[in-house]
Amino acid sequence: MSEKHSNPIPVVDVIIEQESMILFARRKKEPFKGYLGLPGGFVNMGETVEAAARREVKEETSLDIDLTDILGVYSNPQRDPRGHIMSIVFIGQSSSNDKTKNKAAAQDDASKIEWIDSSMVDNKTLAFDHKNILLHYRKWKEAGGTFWSTKK
Repeated sequence: MSEKHSNPIPVVDVIIEQESMILFARRKKEPFKGYLGLPGGFVNMGETVEAAARREVKEETSLDIDLTDILGVYSNPQRDPRGHIMSIVFIGQSSSNDKTKNKAAAQDDASKIEWIDSSMVDNKTLAFDHKNILLHYRKWKEAGGTFWSTKK
C-alpha cells in the first residue's frame, strides 16, 4: 500500500560573527525580497545539513566556513510564508583562509552582503524569524544551551 507523506521541508541558516559584526545577505527573491537574512537555504536530497550549511554560505557569500555549534531548530509552521519549512541554525566562523570581512561577496540568492554590528541588529527589519534566532544567539553566547521554536 502506497502512503503519501507531507513533511516539513528542511533548510539551514548560519550565524557568522566576526569582531562583533554579524554577516547578513540581502535577499534577491521572494519571500522577503530586499530584506536582510542569515545566509542559508534548502537542504538537497542526499546532503547532510552540515554540508548544506557550508554550501549555502559559500553560494551566497563566497566564504568558506567552519561550523562550530548548532544554535537550535526552528520548526514553527508559520515561520515561512511558503509553507512548513524547518530550519537547523548553525553557528559558524570564516575558515582560516577567509578571516577578513572584506572577502565576503554577494552571489546566488543574495543581492548584497552586509556586516552589521550585533548591537544594531535590533534596529533592522529581518526576514523570516531571524530576529528571534538572533535573540537566542545572544542568550547562547551568555549561557550556552540550545534553542527551538517553542522553548521559553
